[in-house]
Amino acid sequence: MSGYDVSAVRSEFPILEHEVHGHPLVYLDNAATSQKPRAVLETSRRYYEEINSNIHRGTHHLSQQATASHERARDIITSHLNAGSREEIIFTAGATDSINLVASILGYSGSIGPGDTIAISNFEHHSNTVPWQMLCDRSGARLEVVPVHEDGTLDLDAFHRVLEDREPKIVALSHISNAFGTILPVENLTEAAHRAGALVLIDGAQAIPHLTIDVQALNADFYVFSGHKAYAPTGIGVLYGRRSLLDKLPPWRGGGEMIRKVDYAGTTYNDLPYKYEAGTPNIEGGIALGAAFEFLQGLNLDAVHRHETVLIEQAATALSSLKGVKLYGPPDRAGALSFNVEGIHHYDLGTLIDRMGVAVRTGHHCCQPLMARFGITGTLRASFACFNNENDVQRLVAAVEKGTEMLR
Repeated sequence: MSGYDVSAVRSEFPILEHEVHGHPLVYLDNAATSQKPRAVLETSRRYYEEINSNIHRGTHHLSQQATASHERARDIITSHLNAGSREEIIFTAGATDSINLVASILGYSGSIGPGDTIAISNFEHHSNTVPWQMLCDRSGARLEVVPVHEDGTLDLDAFHRVLEDREPKIVALSHISNAFGTILPVENLTEAAHRAGALVLIDGAQAIPHLTIDVQALNADFYVFSGHKAYAPTGIGVLYGRRSLLDKLPPWRGGGEMIRKVDYAGTTYNDLPYKYEAGTPNIEGGIALGAAFEFLQGLNLDAVHRHETVLIEQAATALSSLKGVKLYGPPDRAGALSFNVEGIHHYDLGTLIDRMGVAVRTGHHCCQPLMARFGITGTLRASFACFNNENDVQRLVAAVEKGTEMLR
């Protein structure tokens, strides 16, 4: 891992200086939520201490400063994603909010109707499953699920059969599986879906802190993510949407900011991106999201991904050498490593290794259909970030080994 100074990166995260149950913290639950670097923490505090004000319509100094900072964050994200224009970046409450927004406006517009097909994969988080089920219930459409192979990869033949046989109106897929760390070949899947006439939404919640994302090269119609998975606060996220689509689709929520003129005869809606940003936004969250992306850009995401990949490979090798350990997902995982130990419930082991200062996630990871496909109720999931190091891997493996011995 030469060329990547993980010690310097770790020094930017104050929480790593804390102990848990008398042990130095090993934080391996980044797929659930990431820790925050000083730059983000200071940005949030500075907003409230120096420029706290509502944005866009105020003429006074604080409002002008807050508006400029918030809109600068939109420009940072536009550049980071290589979006075609800043109008394509919609601030939301997170990936779940973004997916619900898209599902709702497709329904309102009549783009999805009786007999139509919506296609997802068996990998999907509940937030990329339930909104589509709800749209099917409202519209009379049907949900088609592309299966997953035993090795934790997408069944590509089945995917192409769904495109050919069902001609879906929209295909919604994870970029990276939050449960198994599987990287889906989203560029190829998007191209195939477009050839079949489908719109494409990519859930990038797990990809955004690990991979360099170019939405123009990816060519998906919608790309969503949550800030809190990428070193920003909770309650803030982004919907990237192709401008030519969003211009035509109807608003989602009504209220302030999403209007140009209101009278009782009718309302004229605002232009993008404000058409989809009704009400007072999470101003501090948006500004801090910009700071998080600047932090990521300073690290070099390609270097971060290489660093994390080495750690995951080390953890996979070491854990697989322990008696009874089963790993899930393909060898080329990103972000997360999911496993179980034969004869031991994931919750019991996860609780025990927490007593050793190692934080991992246990359960179904909001992917109950995926767990059911593999005949399990859940897994232990260690998920990595830019600040994790080889000592974290060693502590994880030692805790699993000791915990397993205690529970047997």
